[in-house]
Amino acid sequence: MPEGDTVFRTARRLDDALAGHEVTRFDLRVPQAATADLTGATVQSCVARGKHLLLRIGEYTLHSHLRMDGAWFVYRPGDKWRHPAFKVRAIVGTAQHEAVGVDIADIELVRTRDEDQIVGHLGPDPLSEHWDAAEAARRVSADSRSIHVALLDQRNVAGFGNEYAAELLFLRGILPTTPAADVDSAALVDLGARTIRANRDRADRTFTGVNRPGQTTWVYGRGNRPCRRCGTSIRRGEQGADPTRERVTFWCPSCQR
Repeated sequence: MPEGDTVFRTARRLDDALAGHEVTRFDLRVPQAATADLTGATVQSCVARGKHLLLRIGEYTLHSHLRMDGAWFVYRPGDKWRHPAFKVRAIVGTAQHEAVGVDIADIELVRTRDEDQIVGHLGPDPLSEHWDAAEAARRVSADSRSIHVALLDQRNVAGFGNEYAAELLFLRGILPTTPAADVDSAALVDLGARTIRANRDRADRTFTGVNRPGQTTWVYGRGNRPCRRCGTSIRRGEQGADPTRERVTFWCPSCQR
């Protein structure tokens, strides 16, 4: 699942492959930007803001959001793609590499000076050099909803998704239904920042410290299975900011009180 650490690694991979090179192929396969052409422009950089990718080309920024299934792949020109062409939504090529965006839900092209119109609402990002832990904790504490919902709101902290929310709350012993105002948000945010930074450079994220398949999480995806700490059956439920945004939650009723 693309969360902040996945998006960070994607941005770094695209930056390594494209930055400083002239665009020789530019193809956006979405109606609102299908006629855009940035061939001849130079790729300036690719950076992540939470779950958002910002590929800066000339005076423009190609913004993409991976959602649940999106991904960017890097190929050498002429290499055979590992996915069908009908899934491709964007191609940015140089003489050296070709970045191919697959199953990407959100793509738009804006002037770089207008990036804040897209990502200006985001809260502090623990993978950013401008990370502000105190501000992130303040935003979480000020949220009137449950702590699980507050952690998922990208306006509070940018980068944490459903897996991070479930795992961080387990590690801190907090029920996901606990009001955010009743939580030690500074300690929770600090743990979240340390965890996502540790996972930033891993090919496969882990919360348990074990990288073997099926052993990387404490509660996420483990409904009705025994808790790794106490053996109690893991519970599964749903929470969200509203009925259209409910997400599956997992927790241990003994370890999280």
